[in-house]
Amino acid sequence: MLETAHSLRRRAPASTFAVCAVLLVILAAVPEVAASLGDRLPEFRECLAVCRAENCGPGKPATPIPLHLRLLLWDCASECDQTCQRIITGRRLAAGVGVVQFHGKWPFFRLWGVQEPASVVFSLGNLWAHVAGLRRLRRLVPVSYSLRPWCIGFGTVGVASWIFSALFHTRDFVLTERLDYFAAGASVLYGLYFTVIRVFRLDRPAHAPVRSVWTMACLCLYAAHVGYLTLIRWDYGYNMAANVVCGIVQNALWSVFSYREWTRTRRFWAVWPGIAVAWVMLAMSLELFDFPPLGGVLDAHSLWHLGTIGPTILWYNFLVRDALDSMQAKERLKD
Repeated sequence: MLETAHSLRRRAPASTFAVCAVLLVILAAVPEVAASLGDRLPEFRECLAVCRAENCGPGKPATPIPLHLRLLLWDCASECDQTCQRIITGRRLAAGVGVVQFHGKWPFFRLWGVQEPASVVFSLGNLWAHVAGLRRLRRLVPVSYSLRPWCIGFGTVGVASWIFSALFHTRDFVLTERLDYFAAGASVLYGLYFTVIRVFRLDRPAHAPVRSVWTMACLCLYAAHVGYLTLIRWDYGYNMAANVVCGIVQNALWSVFSYREWTRTRRFWAVWPGIAVAWVMLAMSLELFDFPPLGGVLDAHSLWHLGTIGPTILWYNFLVRDALDSMQAKERLKD
């Protein structure tokens, strides 16, 4: 749930964001080699060699690749890879042996050229939840609300992260994978950033110095995170651990916040953050039970994406309710 900080009154020049975006794309394009058991199977390698020898290269009688596949950048070599994955998986299932991963992923049934249809659909569901929530925030929360810029920032980063998630699950390239991971990391870190801003009310003018330090700390952490993954080592375990730590800290803070606000106000909406983070943690536990895709479509990762749609909707309801309640309390103090 996160990204860079938004100032209340000042914005960085557009050129700064453009340069950062270009650097991020360049870093994301740095290649990395990944292999799985399926890649090393002799029968898979033999299938690839035969398919490419018979169909790929100049003068080969290859069947033309349909337009909708070419639009998603499928070529002869990748078509052979996809076909051989399905052939080997079918043979293993028929022989009663387990399904294996290829290139670090389970073999999925492709739909209209989309590699992981369920994950794409559920990613778009999360994208819709963020877009709808962001529109509601802009419509209902007054510009005068001091936390509004950070709420809008939350929605903006959420939209970006789910766009990149949908792209990655549509077509798995080095670039789409890294943009997905970087955007997800930004979303998690922005969630922690926003949590501290809201829980400790660092949006208030008196806390501007502390807010500036917290903003720079988060920016540096994110830069170090991306730099380590791209320039030192692309480490899936470290990436997961970093996201989990950030998530646990913000979830603990929101749980305490919900308990405190509930005991103080006895308003049910005050516990929505606690419900949302518990829901997310429950859905996230699916990632611990990785299994081959059911019917070649539904795996643990896609179900995790499905499980985050509901708490996202609940979260935006809380942000709007929290903002309106804060504004009403401020008005009552004036009276």
